[in-house]
Amino acid sequence: MKIVYVVGGLLAPNGMSAVLSSKINYLARHTDYELYMILTEKAGEPWYYKIDPKVKWVNFDINFDELDTMPLPQKLFHYWRKQHHYRRMFTDYLMQVRPDITVSTVRREINFLNKIPDGSKKVGEIHFARTFYRQFNKPFLPEALNKLISKIWMGGLIANLKRLDRFVVLTKDDSKNWTELENLIVIPNFISKRPDKLSDGTRKRVIAAGRYDPVKGYDLLIDAWSKVAKLHPDWVLDIFGAGNRETYQSMVDRKNLTSSIHCYAASSNLLNQFSESSIFVMSSRFEGFGLVLLEAMSCGLPAVSFACPCGPRDIVEDGVNGLLVENGNVSQLADKLCYLIENEDKRRSMAPHALATAQRYRQEDVMQQWIALFEELGIRS
Repeated sequence: MKIVYVVGGLLAPNGMSAVLSSKINYLARHTDYELYMILTEKAGEPWYYKIDPKVKWVNFDINFDELDTMPLPQKLFHYWRKQHHYRRMFTDYLMQVRPDITVSTVRREINFLNKIPDGSKKVGEIHFARTFYRQFNKPFLPEALNKLISKIWMGGLIANLKRLDRFVVLTKDDSKNWTELENLIVIPNFISKRPDKLSDGTRKRVIAAGRYDPVKGYDLLIDAWSKVAKLHPDWVLDIFGAGNRETYQSMVDRKNLTSSIHCYAASSNLLNQFSESSIFVMSSRFEGFGLVLLEAMSCGLPAVSFACPCGPRDIVEDGVNGLLVENGNVSQLADKLCYLIENEDKRRSMAPHALATAQRYRQEDVMQQWIALFEELGIRS
């Protein structure tokens, strides 16, 4: 069976590329599928993620990232030009390969994927929750116009998703948002690495991880920690992530929390950092899945997390393997962090439940769901 995966890019570390590369590599090593991969980013640069040599790949060298550097009028023109080029190259490639299944990450190719007469079954997998997906929000436009554009934009997406053979979302929580679709199934992300050691729950350290971006809510977490630090000055909060950490470090400095909050760059061994902590905290305003929650739990860490859309409510069982907090409630976040800090026995009792939760998301088990889907669609003889 031939399967084409649309990956987009492998140049920089990010959650979606990490999952897709792990998924493709697993299929290459554990099935006899003939695998193909489509990239669109700037060609010639070294990949951050390694791909099994059995996978055939092509890079269309479209470089959509270039659009982010352009003013809006220029961006619109070059987007149309790049999209036209992408559609032509994509169509030619599928007509040449003639795959049994084409897997899209529901990005730019979703606008034309269903119209390509290559004979393949079309599968979409989305790595974002619907709640904040395709929201058009330009500050220089009236709110009513932003809402209208968002509605039209989402309407076009729904029309294309309906034509797919299957549409895969990551969480049960998010599946409730796609009421228009009858071709929807849930297959979560998975943990591909196992820790060398587990947390013993005794370190006076809370840890957070994820890129430095407003979506991750580190501003809310820093506000919450202001209260925690007053009650527990011997505990520290360490944040790890890629991006502009200086913004958040400045916030820490202004609040005189420099001795108890440390903003670090992304760690090359995050599992080891988890193992040397006692509590994981997630302050995201929204998530597509929240894989980092599972990675922390795989090290035996109970989690304190906002019940944001979507992901934490699928993973965190309140009071069992962690604690859920009303989304955006900074005071409650501080209180629940303090509760786990003050109750070492509770932290220890949650640890085996956190481990059991992580076990349910092992790569082997989740990938069997994908293989079952491919076998069903491929109708192999």
